[in-house]
Amino acid sequence: MKATIKNLSDTKVQVTIILDAEELAIAEQVATTKLARDVKAPGFRKGKTPVAVAAKIIDPNALQEQTMDNAISKAVAAAFIDSKIQALDRPAVEVKKYVPGEMMEFTAESEILPVIKLGNYKKLTVKTDKITVSESDIVGTIDRIRQSLSEKKDVKRAAKIGDETVIDFVGKKGGVAFEGGTGNDYTLVLGSNQFIPGFEDGIVGHKVGDKFDLNLTFPSDYQSADLKGAKVTFTTTLTAVKEVKLPEINDKLAAKAGPFKTMTELKTDIKRELTAQKEREASEKLKDDLVKQLVDASNVPVPEILVADQSKSIEQDFINNLSYQGLSLDQYLKNKDFESKEKWLETEVRDVAIKRVQAGLVLAELSKLEKIEASTAELDAHVETYKKQYANNAEALKQFELPEVRQDIANRLLTEKTVDRLVELNTKK
Repeated sequence: MKATIKNLSDTKVQVTIILDAEELAIAEQVATTKLARDVKAPGFRKGKTPVAVAAKIIDPNALQEQTMDNAISKAVAAAFIDSKIQALDRPAVEVKKYVPGEMMEFTAESEILPVIKLGNYKKLTVKTDKITVSESDIVGTIDRIRQSLSEKKDVKRAAKIGDETVIDFVGKKGGVAFEGGTGNDYTLVLGSNQFIPGFEDGIVGHKVGDKFDLNLTFPSDYQSADLKGAKVTFTTTLTAVKEVKLPEINDKLAAKAGPFKTMTELKTDIKRELTAQKEREASEKLKDDLVKQLVDASNVPVPEILVADQSKSIEQDFINNLSYQGLSLDQYLKNKDFESKEKWLETEVRDVAIKRVQAGLVLAELSKLEKIEASTAELDAHVETYKKQYANNAEALKQFELPEVRQDIANRLLTEKTVDRLVELNTKK
């Protein structure tokens, strides 16, 4: 076999292969043996016909086609392995010349894993902000605790800011109800600014049973293209008003909030938790920054097939997140004024997909250079951690026994270890 490599780009290769008579003969023998399994000859059961007998009965066209398939498959695999080229998809084959029994010439094109040239990954810029927890951070947490422990009672008086109300409403634009503008038994705390300006203030002063119209204007920067700056009317019915009584900030509140005797103990615990949270956030930000710097400092060709796969993954995750909000992708595209799904993919998804592919490629290269591996014991420990999270889901637990799921977890583990190594290399003193 003679193989000639031609790089069409940093991410695509064309291999020209020429096979001789001896290699075609071997491929024909393999083809004959395979086809003989389906041959039925007089005196022999199907699948038991001797190859020598079957060879005389096999359709010559079928034999030639199978011979070519066998020869091409074997030659392509050998050529890519010998040349240490990692194909990312099934090579596209084009036969240039074929003389049965004598020779065959063909080309095989494929996107490939590119050569990654890393920048100096040991001298990246480390930026860390000082972790501080302000008094306002602590007060904000205490306010949320007070809200969760508040007492609520129905009142007959008019609603005021701070009350919890229950409403039914229908929003109309030009006399026609618009999507997302209707709600029933909706709980709304007045002053929480959940709705557009003027809505909550418009409820103030009304009593249970009142039905009224709120004539409002959506903000000019509202996310929905159809509603930006639109004049609308919300026909609203107030069905409940509850006065919210917040507990006083004292030691009794601390005791209700947890195993604390004093407010000082509660505040100390809140500060500790907030500090830990900010440290985690800072750590994740540092990791993201270092990976981005490494990508920017490296030469990272991006195979289109990997971008396409990553784009599909991003799209599916996005659709799932929208569904949790009660929205569809079509609704999102309409709200954002995208003329088509393709325009959205090109505008919002493709760049993110490219960055993710580049990050994956540089980290894979770094793991090789630093000889980072994930041991079986580490993988087992990670799998057990996942299993504990899904302990009450029998179907989910079965998934962790699948080879592809374990491989996915192994890949994530290797990525985590590689990023940790990148941080270590740039923060050690």
